Amino acid sequence: MVNPRWADVDRGLFSISVAAELAGLHPQTLRIYEREGLVDPARSAGGTRRYSRRDIDRLAEICTLTADGLNLAGIRRVLALQEETRRLQAEVARLSALTGAIQPAVRRARKPRASGGE
Repeated sequence: MVNPRWADVDRGLFSISVAAELAGLHPQTLRIYEREGLVDPARSAGGTRRYSRRDIDRLAEICTLTADGLNLAGIRRVLALQEETRRLQAEVARLSALTGAIQPAVRRARKPRASGGE
């Protein structure tokens, strides 16, 4: 059986050398990206960087953006906008679910009532 902790995409599993190899980058590049605030790997008790699967995906996205010609400031802005978009989409989904839950009550309240005895 697979350890359930492997399923956690945010768990820091990979050392900097493994993360760099998975991303096709040099370890020093990962340090630069961290210093620039583009990635924020977890740290072990001893202070060693531990990259998660989500970090590896983010590094792949950064590679794509640099290949498209963006500088680090542009990449930072794109990543921030993507995160804001995800947050807003989650909020829209939450509000849609809330709206869907109250729609039957709204319909009942708008329904004309039969007059009794007029």
